[in-house]
Amino acid sequence: MPNGNAPTPELFARDADGKPQLATTDLDTFRYGTLIREAEEALLRLFGEGQLSGTTHTCIGQEFCQMGVVRALNHPDDIVLSNHRNHGHFLTYSGNFPGLIAEIMGREAGACGGIGGSQHLAYRGFHSNGVQGGMTAIGAGRALALRRRGSAGIVAVIIGDGTLGQGLLYESMNLASVWDAPLLVVVENNGIAQTTPTSWTIGGTIEGRARAFGLNFHRVDDASLTFFQDVDQVVQSVRNSARPAMLVIDTMRLGPHSKGDDLRDATELDAIRARDPLSRAGDRLPPTVAAEIRSQARSFIDDACRAAAASPPASHLHAQTSIFVAHEPPAPLTRVPTPPGNVRNSINTALRYLLETHGDVLLLGEDMHEPYGGAFKVTAKLSSAFPGRVISTPISEAGVVGAAIGLALAGYRPIVEIMFADFITLGFDQIVNHAVKFPGMFEDSPVPLVIRTPAGGRRGYGPTHSQSPENLLCGVPGLTVVFPSQRHQAGEILANVVERWLYPTIFLEHKLLYGTTVDSAGYEEFPASPLDSGAKHFPLLRRGSLEPDVTIVAYGGMVEIAEAVAAQLEAEELEVELVLPALLAPLPGHTLTSLLLSRARVVAIEETHSECGFAAELGSVLLEAGFAGRYARVGTAPVPIPAARSLEALVMPDAKRVMDEILRLFGSE
Repeated sequence: MPNGNAPTPELFARDADGKPQLATTDLDTFRYGTLIREAEEALLRLFGEGQLSGTTHTCIGQEFCQMGVVRALNHPDDIVLSNHRNHGHFLTYSGNFPGLIAEIMGREAGACGGIGGSQHLAYRGFHSNGVQGGMTAIGAGRALALRRRGSAGIVAVIIGDGTLGQGLLYESMNLASVWDAPLLVVVENNGIAQTTPTSWTIGGTIEGRARAFGLNFHRVDDASLTFFQDVDQVVQSVRNSARPAMLVIDTMRLGPHSKGDDLRDATELDAIRARDPLSRAGDRLPPTVAAEIRSQARSFIDDACRAAAASPPASHLHAQTSIFVAHEPPAPLTRVPTPPGNVRNSINTALRYLLETHGDVLLLGEDMHEPYGGAFKVTAKLSSAFPGRVISTPISEAGVVGAAIGLALAGYRPIVEIMFADFITLGFDQIVNHAVKFPGMFEDSPVPLVIRTPAGGRRGYGPTHSQSPENLLCGVPGLTVVFPSQRHQAGEILANVVERWLYPTIFLEHKLLYGTTVDSAGYEEFPASPLDSGAKHFPLLRRGSLEPDVTIVAYGGMVEIAEAVAAQLEAEELEVELVLPALLAPLPGHTLTSLLLSRARVVAIEETHSECGFAAELGSVLLEAGFAGRYARVGTAPVPIPAARSLEALVMPDAKRVMDEILRLFGSE
């Protein structure tokens, strides 16, 4: 994929890593700011000419604001995390004007090969995303990584004042404060969100928000004559203190929110033009110098536009296929010596092995420390054995998942424990819009994140502590979903995920299995198809007849029920096959098809709600492959799971329901 150092005429100097070097003089700041403005105006022209599609958010009027902090970041470990209005940040970080224009034009020469477009850019330590506030928790995680490594680098996460309404921001500031992480939250305060004045939407003060979480607070104005020097001092103070801070930059946006959605009146826009920091810097230069700079910038950007237009439309193959292929390592599988015991012990042993073997493994979650050891005691005795690496966190599921993404991007292998699988929805934006997007969009951004969580009911915990959410998770492109049973070596699978798998993974553990003995019970591993990405890491088990009257597919907590039904059928002299997948997504379709296509009857049972679940997808894959047998699925009724055990039993699948469905398959012939 094209990198951020596209050749450019020598209108500015670069450091050894290719980052533009900009002094704080009017001459230097006006020259670079004019390049950014010309680029932004060119993009709007190209949209008007129909040469661009999608959307864009320019920083016209805010060039100095966007240059300020990024220009001041001069340590090789410094990180910039931006938002939808990111062009000025990216250009100040990379100097890649042709690459940005080509990216937004959807061309092969784009900075990210046309995949990210205007809002989603990546280059070295720079990432941006269009979800408001979504990068703040990732920033907290990246800052924690810097602190743990003793680096003098800092993380700047840049938001607008409209983002002050996002709850994740406050989770992230709290985490950064608790962790003493060098995170600088930069608020570009232009007084308006898309069209709504932020005075209508902010209760209290911005400063009060920062100080409430223990952040140092700074405020500057991008129209100040000492703006760049003031920002330099703020950045240095964060670097010296290695503590989180907030910097508010008062600024004004000349352009619309996007391309043409500006509802401000002419008087307001005239006032903004009158304070335009870029124009005022030009006015402080000799007129001939300012005119020459503008002329050079126009020529430079015209050349960049021509170069972008000459590039062919983007056609990277990895944008058309599964993302799992690019990062799959060929390393052999891990075998974790596990003494006989239950599923809880298997997972705990694997976690201990991973912490002993890999210094980059961290555990994060609520109440994981001694003497508690997690809600289901899976992390028992680990915090005392590995001090500082088993991190008990605030109740901040979204923030913790986001921070773990940041740690993963920084080279750590974080394992997050969500106390109940029901609560994974609180981190859904971080999973769906961030974790899976990095490896899917950017080839050099693996996210080896594992989220462990206990799932399932039959304990009377009620509607929000009893769910199996895999039907919500399996349809997310790029997300791996694993749900082993007591017949699998759950700890071994977990160790292989952490060591070999570089993609975000949800590792579901059924609550009822923690105390169940791990026992292979005569199951054998069915060979994984090489066409199924990663399937070799997640054993598919089978036992029973090779010419069965019926095949039962079950996973997780449903295996016990499947085995009970099989025993009843075998007592009636029917041939039964049991198939136990551990990998639910990406569905090992080739492996399952090779095993099941010739079967006469297949019933798939699951504890999740059946709509859009694993069993539905399995049935579709078999049908598309030409399956001629009979197929049925059994799952939980599409209602909230009751707390009363008698009512819970009515809505959740049990042996009788499974048996009735199997008998229906026979009876319909």
